[in-house]
Amino acid sequence: MEKKDILVTGDRPTGNLHLGHYVGTLENRIKLQDQFDCFFLIADLHMLTTHNERVDELRLNIESLVIDWISVGLDPNNSCFYLQSLVPEINELTLLLSMICSVPRVQRIPTLKEKTSQLGDNENYSVGLLSYPILMSADILIFNAKKVPVGEDQLSHVELARELSRRFNSLYGYTITEPEPLISEFSRLVGIDGKSKMSKSLNNCIYLIDNQEEVNKKVMKMFTDPNRTSPDIPGKVEGNPVFIYHDIFNQNKAEVDEFKERYKKGKIGDVEVKKSLAKNINVFLEPIRERRSQLKKNRSEIFDIIIDGSTRARKLAKENIDRIKDSMKINFKEI
Repeated sequence: MEKKDILVTGDRPTGNLHLGHYVGTLENRIKLQDQFDCFFLIADLHMLTTHNERVDELRLNIESLVIDWISVGLDPNNSCFYLQSLVPEINELTLLLSMICSVPRVQRIPTLKEKTSQLGDNENYSVGLLSYPILMSADILIFNAKKVPVGEDQLSHVELARELSRRFNSLYGYTITEPEPLISEFSRLVGIDGKSKMSKSLNNCIYLIDNQEEVNKKVMKMFTDPNRTSPDIPGKVEGNPVFIYHDIFNQNKAEVDEFKERYKKGKIGDVEVKKSLAKNINVFLEPIRERRSQLKKNRSEIFDIIIDGSTRARKLAKENIDRIKDSMKINFKEI
């Protein structure tokens, strides 16, 4: 059997996943898991960079994350689900990579700039947060991953991993594979407030765990065209969150086209459009809810999946860290 290229991607266990996660990453992963040898990372150490006070909820969040993954269609029998903290070789590689990465280079990462600016004064963020891009590079390079699926906003992280692999190979000889990004077609979904991407911190999400009533309420509150004060006023379709969601979740494209034409002519109200959208989102979520219900009946098996995957991931990581240390001439197994 032909050996598949390794692909690495993952999520932080900070709470339930939402439709934005599905559109931005999960849907793509489902397609990729048959094409690549996929390693799906549960990034508990990354969670600590900004939520180190929330350790009491970590175990439940880890479990919920894996349930979300499986319920949407990721297959632990076909891919490797592993916990970052159970693969200490990642931490070891992070330290080694930090020796060949400058502080200014890390500080140019756009998402790091955004996070540190939100925290204000430099004294308000940790060394762990400052160095998290190097940890992310280690997540990728420890497995010699060939592919990394990312949205445009995360592309800078893969570029850093590529630079560090080239730097390492130049210094110590070719040892680490230079990864290639796989750009997601849709990297983000606008939130129901219509102001920014769907985000847990902004409370503008429809979660994969939401029941039918919760979906209905959230959709009916959705932002639409602010200049349209009554159904008989022609409305704007482009950039309208309700129609963005219809394009993604309503499989009846003829109905969507009809809604758009009537909306632009002022011949349909927001309520009718939203009711149809809520129905279609619930149709999309129903099989996910059913799988989630079955998975929660066997919660003990979730951590068995994580342990098995982490054992496999660590075996490969250990082989690679040994090669890396051999290249650096610091692999002193016997003195």
